[in-house]
Amino acid sequence: MSRMRYTPLPLDESARLASLAEYDLKADDSELRLDAIVQLASRLFDVPIALVSIVERERQFFSARTGLDVCETGRDVAFCAHALELDDILVVADAKLDPRFAHNPFVLGPPFIRFYAGMPLVTPGGHVLGTLCILDHRPRHGLSTQDREHLKALASLVLDKLEVRRLAVAHRAGQTRFEQIAATSPDGIICADHEGRITFWNSACERLFGFEATHAVGSSIDLIVPPRMRGSHGAGLQRVVAGGAPRLVGSTVGLDARHQDGREFPIELSLSAWKEDGQASFGAIIRDMTTRRADEERLFQLAHIDSLSGLPNRGVLLGRVAECLDRQEPFALMMLDLDGFKDVNDTLGHRAGDQVVKEVAARLLSCARPIDTVARLGGDEFAILMPGETILSRIEHGAQCMLKAIASPQAIDAHPTHVTASIGIAVHPGDGADVGDLLSAADLAMYEAKAQGRNRVRFFNTRLRDKVVTRRALEGELRRALEHQEFELFYQPQIRVADQALVGLEALLRWRHPTEGLLTPVRFIAAIESGACAAEVGQWVLATACAYAVELRKVLPDLVMGVNLFGAQFQNGQLAHDVLRVLEATGLPPQALELEITENIILAHDELVLEPLRALRHLGVGIAFDDFGTGYASLSLLKRYPLTRLKIDRSFITEICKDEADAAIVKAVIFLADKLQLQVIAEGVETIEQRDFLQRCGCRHVQGYLYGKPMAIADLTHFLQRKVFAA
Repeated sequence: MSRMRYTPLPLDESARLASLAEYDLKADDSELRLDAIVQLASRLFDVPIALVSIVERERQFFSARTGLDVCETGRDVAFCAHALELDDILVVADAKLDPRFAHNPFVLGPPFIRFYAGMPLVTPGGHVLGTLCILDHRPRHGLSTQDREHLKALASLVLDKLEVRRLAVAHRAGQTRFEQIAATSPDGIICADHEGRITFWNSACERLFGFEATHAVGSSIDLIVPPRMRGSHGAGLQRVVAGGAPRLVGSTVGLDARHQDGREFPIELSLSAWKEDGQASFGAIIRDMTTRRADEERLFQLAHIDSLSGLPNRGVLLGRVAECLDRQEPFALMMLDLDGFKDVNDTLGHRAGDQVVKEVAARLLSCARPIDTVARLGGDEFAILMPGETILSRIEHGAQCMLKAIASPQAIDAHPTHVTASIGIAVHPGDGADVGDLLSAADLAMYEAKAQGRNRVRFFNTRLRDKVVTRRALEGELRRALEHQEFELFYQPQIRVADQALVGLEALLRWRHPTEGLLTPVRFIAAIESGACAAEVGQWVLATACAYAVELRKVLPDLVMGVNLFGAQFQNGQLAHDVLRVLEATGLPPQALELEITENIILAHDELVLEPLRALRHLGVGIAFDDFGTGYASLSLLKRYPLTRLKIDRSFITEICKDEADAAIVKAVIFLADKLQLQVIAEGVETIEQRDFLQRCGCRHVQGYLYGKPMAIADLTHFLQRKVFAA
């Protein structure tokens, strides 16, 4: 049987319930033969629960169901009741993130509903009887266009069978009405008699509803009830007049009310009832909830949803991972970081970067399964949770789909834009037993993907696990080293080539380990950078180097001290203040300090780096770009950042006299720096030939073993006492 598609009329509850009575429906109605349809829906959408839900005045019952033990619930907890005014599918991607359902007992307890999709069952007269709905214990990110068409087609089949039933009971009619409205918080005060006529209306009600007391008193209470809800009021009065008890007396509920100008707004209502001359009377205390509801919904969204991408945020992801762990369910966890995203921000601006984030979010969703969680962790970091999945080939196929989708060019404000991504994957239970271990595992695998060339997928493995264990042990030792003053600074001379004068020193961190002796940075710097004590160690280095520079400048008044920064020193936004405090405490002039930053710091902390460096440069502090040319940094950074010097990495110097490519790169950097009015210093200079070549190219400053290795203070003192160089 085919049928036309009808658009429901504005909901008149009494008429809807009267229409519902024409079908004489009941729970688990085998005569309707709807079981096959709900079973098909369960298989088609891969969900554990499918229902034909009929919504009455006070309850919903299920004419057909699969995967659910109960046959009815109260209307107040029914998801389907929210679909009554719709002519399209109601989709709840994650009930815990929806203010309407977050505290629903069927979300917090059995059957633990997280995902809901319900297609309204609309009669030929335009009334909604209930829904054909599908439910899942796991959240999903919505329904595809094809899924929507399938659910609508199944709903049409249900309606065809319902119409057959209606014809069989065409002469039975009943008027039922659902229960009254109430909520809390005193504000307006209304009293009404047993016929629903208003007997008292205070001035607060005049402000709240717009009707003056002279108009309201004597009018029906329907004056403030939206037309679609007036049926419930009448039903409640009839029951009380017949001797029944008002069911909402003493309770608090929320509803929509009607203003004089016709608009609707939310209220809270506290209801009381009493007898006057043997007849029922009612009183209500009412408060406008418009502002509070808007604030609650806004705060709820801020707490759970990333405002830019519309994806769940880190907190939601962690919660869903924890749920999988509680259910002892296997799953895969992907960590995804964009490659080249900073270049978009640098060249096209942060607005373009925002557009890229939104587009990437959409592309990730297009590759994910409905039950997967795609979350944005912040910046250009995303995570994907794949519950129930442990087959590596399928996991990798999904990850490769995401890489391909992201790598497809985008057009941002008519500018072609290209970004890629690096993905790391951890799989539970093999790769970790708790949330922290799994996030760390996936994160390490993602950095492995970046280190091996970017735009690729890597799974966590035993080697990376050993690296995690080693790193954790090392982090504990580093904390002890800081507390026991095991760190010390070595200093390497920086020489002006023209007259061989010592013009600066670079402070370099060393660790005098109690059992392993003196450790070079390659053994521990990476662990400090990724650990919790990086900012504290960086501050100690800064203060120690500046204090020593003050002593040296008594002999070498023009000496400049170079200090390397950790990215963590930018994270609290107080770097400029911290540096200024050290300069004031030690008495070192700002122009005697040069701070060295690497491109990794800029790429990881771009938004936090620029302003403090500008402030410090304004004070006179020098800013050097270390290891220039070795990574992925854009040349636009040279224009954007307040740099004073470029440091040419030693990797370009080693073969400079033999390798034409290295020589060309060095010449280009020196030429570029000259045009940008930046100083240049070459690192790793070990031979006179290298020094002379650099001098011919226009490089005025060098550092390297030709003039001195990094030295402890005692060795540096001896070096200075020899007075080989003139300051």
